[in-house]
Amino acid sequence: MRQAIVTGASSGIGEAIVTRLLAEGWQVTGLSRRGVECGHPNFTSVSVDLSDSVTLAAALNTLPVPQAIVHAAGMMAAAPLGELDPAVSARLWGLHIQAAEILFNHFAPRMTVGGRLVAIGSRTSRGAARRSQYVATKAALVGMVRSWAAELAPRGITANVVAPGATATPMLSAPGREASPPNVPPMGRLIAPVEVAAMVNYLLSAEAAPITGQELVLCGGASLG
Repeated sequence: MRQAIVTGASSGIGEAIVTRLLAEGWQVTGLSRRGVECGHPNFTSVSVDLSDSVTLAAALNTLPVPQAIVHAAGMMAAAPLGELDPAVSARLWGLHIQAAEILFNHFAPRMTVGGRLVAIGSRTSRGAARRSQYVATKAALVGMVRSWAAELAPRGITANVVAPGATATPMLSAPGREASPPNVPPMGRLIAPVEVAAMVNYLLSAEAAPITGQELVLCGGASLG
C-alpha cells in the first residue's frame, strides 16, 4: 500500500488532503500539533509541534520512508510595514520553511522513483499588501521547492507547490488576520479545501510524472486582475 505523510492534518486543507488520499487507497500518517481522531484503519496520527525542529526530527525518525510527502501545515499573520513583529516572522518561517526543509531533507535521499513532494503555498507569493511576513515565506517556499525539483528530477521524483487563493478554512478567521481580510475571487466564492486536495491527489499520481518544479495556482480568477 502506498504511504503518504501529510502535515497540518488536523484541519483545513491538510484534513481535506488526508480524507482524499485515504479514499484513494493510501496509508496516511498525519502530523499536527494536536492529535486527530479519524477512525480510518489506514490513518495514523502523530502529534508533534512542527515548529520545534528537535521534536520534529525525532518524530520523523520513527516513520518509514513514504512514497509521498505533503506539507500543508500553515498559519496566517497580517500587519502593515511599520508594525511588523520579528517574533511573528520567526513563527511563520519555522512552520512554512524550516519544517518543510527538515521533513523533505529527512526522507528525500531515500525515496525511490515515483516519489512525490508537495508543499502548500499561496497565490500571494508574488506580493500582497499587509501580508509581507506571510508572503516572504511562501515566496521562499517556491524557490526552495524548485531547487529540490531540479536535484530530484534525474531520480524520477517530483517536487511542486500547490498555491491556492483564499480558501474556506479556519485559518481565514485566525487571530492576526484582521488587518488583511480575504477577498472573494471573481468566480464568486472561496476555494474549497477539497479542490486543493484534488490537485494534490493528481500531483501524486503516476500521470503527473512530467510535472515538477511548478507553482500551480488555484485562485478562481483572482490572479487575472
